[in-house]
Amino acid sequence: MHTINTKGLLLRIFIPTSLLSLAYLLLGQFSKIPHLLLFCILGTVVLMPIELGIILSASKKEYGTYSLKSALCGQEKMPVWNVLLMALLLFGMAGLFSISIAPVENQIFASLRAFVLHHLPTGFDWTDMEYLRSFSRPTLVLTCIYYSIFNVLLGPITEELFFRGYLTSHYEKQNRFTPILIAILFSLYHFWLPFNNVFRIAAFTPAAYVAYRKKNLYISMCFHCFCNLFSVIGFILAIA
Repeated sequence: MHTINTKGLLLRIFIPTSLLSLAYLLLGQFSKIPHLLLFCILGTVVLMPIELGIILSASKKEYGTYSLKSALCGQEKMPVWNVLLMALLLFGMAGLFSISIAPVENQIFASLRAFVLHHLPTGFDWTDMEYLRSFSRPTLVLTCIYYSIFNVLLGPITEELFFRGYLTSHYEKQNRFTPILIAILFSLYHFWLPFNNVFRIAAFTPAAYVAYRKKNLYISMCFHCFCNLFSVIGFILAIA
C-alpha cells in the first residue's frame, strides 16, 4: 500500500474543495436557481468525481483494478445493529454540541459572517428563507429533493470513503492522532461553511476516532448521514 505524505494529504484535500468553492463563487454571481441547489449540483459534478477518482486511481495502482478497495482496506466487519447504535450515540453527542458549542460560535462570528454575506449577492446565505421563497414551488421542491439526496447520501458517503477510508488509512504518519488530524482538515475543507469549524471539529472528531479504533468507517458514515439528515429536515420544515 502506498502512503501519503503531509503535502500530498493537503493537496488531495484542498485542491478539490478549492475548485468547488471557486466554481460556486463565480457561478453564484449569475445564478438563476437557488444557490443551495447550485452548490449541490456543483458538488455532484466537481467535488465527488475528484474524490472518487482519487480513490479509484489509488485502487488501480494498489490492486490492479478500479474499485473502492483503497478506501476500504483494513476495515473489519461489525454487526449492523452495533454500527447503527454507535452512530446514534455519536449523533446524540453531536446534538449536545449543537446546543452548547454551536450557538456560542455563531455569536462570536456573527459580525464577520454578516460582513462577508453583505459583500456577496443575495442567495449565498442559505438561511435566507425570504430569498428562497421568491422561487416557484416546483423549483423549491426540486431543491429539497436534490438537497436531500446529495446531502444525506451522496455527499457524506463519498466524503467518508475519502476522508475516513482512503486518507486516514494511507497517511504515512499512523498514530492515535491521525483520525483527529483528518477530522480537523475535514472541517477546514468546508470553505463554503467557514464559520462552523469549532462545532464541526467537536462533532466529527469522536466519530472519526471511534471509526478508526473500531476499523469500521461505516460508523462515521452512518453518523454523518444522520447529522445531514437532521439539517435537511430542518431546512425543509423552514421552507415549507
